[in-house]
Amino acid sequence: MQRHVGRPRNRLAPTFVTVLLLALVAPASARAQAPIAPGRVVSGTLSFDGHATVGDFTGTTTTLTGEMSGGPGLAAIHGWVEAPVSSLVTGKGKRDADLNKSMESDRFPVIRFELDSLTPARVTGDTTEVTLHGRFMIHGVTREADLPGRVLLGGTAARVWANTPLNLKDYRIGGLSKMLGVLKMHENIEVHVDVTFAGDRSPPAGSLPGTGTE
Repeated sequence: MQRHVGRPRNRLAPTFVTVLLLALVAPASARAQAPIAPGRVVSGTLSFDGHATVGDFTGTTTTLTGEMSGGPGLAAIHGWVEAPVSSLVTGKGKRDADLNKSMESDRFPVIRFELDSLTPARVTGDTTEVTLHGRFMIHGVTREADLPGRVLLGGTAARVWANTPLNLKDYRIGGLSKMLGVLKMHENIEVHVDVTFAGDRSPPAGSLPGTGTE
């Protein structure tokens, strides 16, 4: 009987593929663990999507302040961001006035989020998916919150995005109904945060997406 001899297996192929994958993944993981410089807010937007019987609307402010600590990696970061309630605009002056009245901006002038810690997850390129652990301070009420988000690191700057649902009644915000309930704003809104922190050596314009001229 004639024996058929197949081609010899290439034992180097699996090893080569493994090394190649590690080479591609390692730089991204290293960036997530690299030392991060402290910084202050240099630009950003806080917005919310509201829903009412007369239609949906968006409130927005770009008047943000805040600070971010440095650390040996993303997991060590903490900080805070806040915005004046009176700086939120919705495109209608009467609605803006109602918003300030409902949130009693004369007594509780700022919306604030304090970050205690951050849990990094999947890394894609320069961006890391994270969960931000902290608390919202709104209308005199403090509530713990875990926000899904992303962090983009570049030079001495860090850009942070986060989105979360929020129930206005959890923060004792009233005045949502007008004209005997015919006009009503729903208590559930969606909050969006997009903020960039930078140290003393700010990155060149445009070095982080959305922070320069587009």
